[in-house]
Amino acid sequence: MGFARACAVALVGVEGVVVEVQADLEPGVAAFTLVGLPDKSLVESRDRVRAAVVNSGGEWPQKKLTVGLSPASVPKGGSGFDLAVAAAVLGAAERIDPRAIADLVLIGELGLDGRVRPVRGVLPAVLAAAEAGYRQVVVPERTAGEASLVPGVSVLGVRSLRQLIAVLTDEPVPEEPGLPEPGRPDPTLAGLLVPGAGVGTGLAVRTEAGDHRPDLADVAGQHAARRALEVSAAGGHHLLLHGPPGAGKTMLAERLPAVLPPLGDQESLEVTAVHSVAGILPPGEPLVRTAPYCAPHHSATMQSLVGGGNGLPRPGAVSLAHRGVLFLDEAPEFSVRALDALRQPLESGHVVVARSAGVVRLPARFLMILAANPCPCGRHSLQGDGCECPPSAVRRYQSRLSGPLLDRVDLRVDVQPVSRAELLGQGRRGESTAVVAARVREARARSAGRLEGTPWSVNSELPGHELRTRWPVAPGALAAAERDLERGLLTARGMDRVLRVAWTVADLAGHDRPDARDVALALELRTGIARGATTVAGGVS
Repeated sequence: MGFARACAVALVGVEGVVVEVQADLEPGVAAFTLVGLPDKSLVESRDRVRAAVVNSGGEWPQKKLTVGLSPASVPKGGSGFDLAVAAAVLGAAERIDPRAIADLVLIGELGLDGRVRPVRGVLPAVLAAAEAGYRQVVVPERTAGEASLVPGVSVLGVRSLRQLIAVLTDEPVPEEPGLPEPGRPDPTLAGLLVPGAGVGTGLAVRTEAGDHRPDLADVAGQHAARRALEVSAAGGHHLLLHGPPGAGKTMLAERLPAVLPPLGDQESLEVTAVHSVAGILPPGEPLVRTAPYCAPHHSATMQSLVGGGNGLPRPGAVSLAHRGVLFLDEAPEFSVRALDALRQPLESGHVVVARSAGVVRLPARFLMILAANPCPCGRHSLQGDGCECPPSAVRRYQSRLSGPLLDRVDLRVDVQPVSRAELLGQGRRGESTAVVAARVREARARSAGRLEGTPWSVNSELPGHELRTRWPVAPGALAAAERDLERGLLTARGMDRVLRVAWTVADLAGHDRPDARDVALALELRTGIARGATTVAGGVS
């Protein structure tokens, strides 16, 4: 009787697969069958689509209707298939020309009244459609800006099914009321709650405009920690801030994203795609240009950190912090399983999550900042502290950060309470974020020139073999590091990480290659043992 097809996109993690939606009408008892490995939310589209078509002035075909989703082997879920299913059904019923939708990709959820509602993952879906050769997409009006970020694709944003039918049949496009705008988050809040990340995980992600970011000049004292923060930003090195409560660890971590350079075009697309799938893109800001800042609560589960959920896994904190900062405050309070799950993404820059519904590979190249107290009460390292924690409790608390995890952290700094003079502004005022960020950009540009033509973009990604053979340090510069290696103070991985930090220190100082002083500062930042190292460019010794 009638056949038509349209296209939609199934998301597997942050990667999309174009799905052909085929509708077939045959004589028989009126029934609507949906096949092709749909999940429960997609099976429910039968009722949504039927109601939307009827309430949009269309007539529902009283015949045997079969809608197939091909390829059938790809898991499909979510309400984003509604618009493509409705178009295919209307094409099979000859309400619209089947040829007009044969090569059209349609993404959107239908309300019962026919209005088109936004869905997650529009950007990666349109990217997948473009890579598959499709050049026309239809999306909800509210996500048209997000879809338009993909070059070479014509985007039509619609408010309702009625508008889509009018466009496809060359009829006057009716005026439709738009959906109510979602409420913007309170600017006083630390971040946005991530939907689908798990119950009670307290996962927060922030991407702020530069005018609202806290400034490094607000931090009193803490010159050694500020120096480590600058090195961390310049080379992409992970950082541990260790010290008592109230010393400024969280203040320092919150100011790191503003020190990082703005995201490049490709990085912005990567970050936006992840945030789109997670459903946390701010309204009216389709492209993320600044480094994200993700600060999960210490009660976060392993699944909320690395990704998980029912069905196909969704991005966790490590992916939401992609190309930005993952801050774990009160790090020893996190579960040991959750912390050890970070070891793979710290090394590879991605996370692979396997579930019964499939295997998902998610991007996770982030800069990790750990903040830890010295003991449960936090006063163990203070003079005249009054700490009453028994030694066994202190050891147990500190051992929650495992050796293999800490071995992947390049920089370790003790953050002690500031003096009265520093707190009252009687000492030397620290540099502003703008000054430090300018130095970081110069160091990044210097390392980018050296790494041009290689698969690496920052010093922290360089393999040890390449460092030792392709970019050797100055003669004799590694003498102190070699002694530490022989004494067991450094592992082989630790030696490689000292080399990476030394190159970052050299880039900040404007050196062609690391000398003994650069290596000494890298060792000091790695081991916490003072080496008499001098200042990085503009920093404080």
